[in-house]
Amino acid sequence: MTDLGLPENILACLFDLDGVVSRTAEVHAAAWKQAFDAFLRERDGADFRPFTEADYAEYVDGRPRADGVRTFLASRGAGLPPGTPDDPSGAATVHGLARRKNELFLERIRGGGVEAYEGTLRYIEAVRAAGLRTAVVSASANCRDVLRALGAEHLFDARVDGVVAAERGLPGKPHPDTFLAAARDLGVPPGRAAVFEDALAGMDAGRAGRFGYVVGVDRAGRSDALYAHGADRVVTDLAELTGGPREPGGR
Repeated sequence: MTDLGLPENILACLFDLDGVVSRTAEVHAAAWKQAFDAFLRERDGADFRPFTEADYAEYVDGRPRADGVRTFLASRGAGLPPGTPDDPSGAATVHGLARRKNELFLERIRGGGVEAYEGTLRYIEAVRAAGLRTAVVSASANCRDVLRALGAEHLFDARVDGVVAAERGLPGKPHPDTFLAAARDLGVPPGRAAVFEDALAGMDAGRAGRFGYVVGVDRAGRSDALYAHGADRVVTDLAELTGGPREPGGR
């Protein structure tokens, strides 16, 4: 396991999608900003304060969409009725705003395609070659589509995403339930699984689930925060764990 930068007792690796495997975290952040700024402008008028990168990191990143809406709006002293998952885009409900964000995200993805972090893909291949099992754990309901677009679906033995979480009634990050479910699907106890996350909510989930090792992936210059939220180690690229070449520009 030292060749993989992991403790010797680790049998499985659980990877977040956005910002760890795929270069979609920035796309999510931009779609959230567009959706929230439109809502805030209409609500606050001259007192409008835009949605920021710090807001994304603190209140939205890594959480299920509806939870992200509720958490961010609460930080601004705002709220919306919950509505239902069938609410139309832009309805004045939590689910309506969440649906609007997802539409904006999909528009951006279809317009620009999806890219992977090649250092992560090489690391996953090395992990599998060493005999470890792998799972992808994501709050996104678009996880399978993104993996297929990347040609990376075959790299994971299990998938616990927004669709699976809804089917099983699992609360999302920062709760550890989706990671715990992935470990169960792989037949591995949490103490023998490693979590790979870039979101603070994901760090909290790794700590709460008592996983054997938690790796923070720092794509945004916030290593101190990742450590504070439970990371055992922070890297800017998973290739650092094997001593391989990093992504160009460290991204």
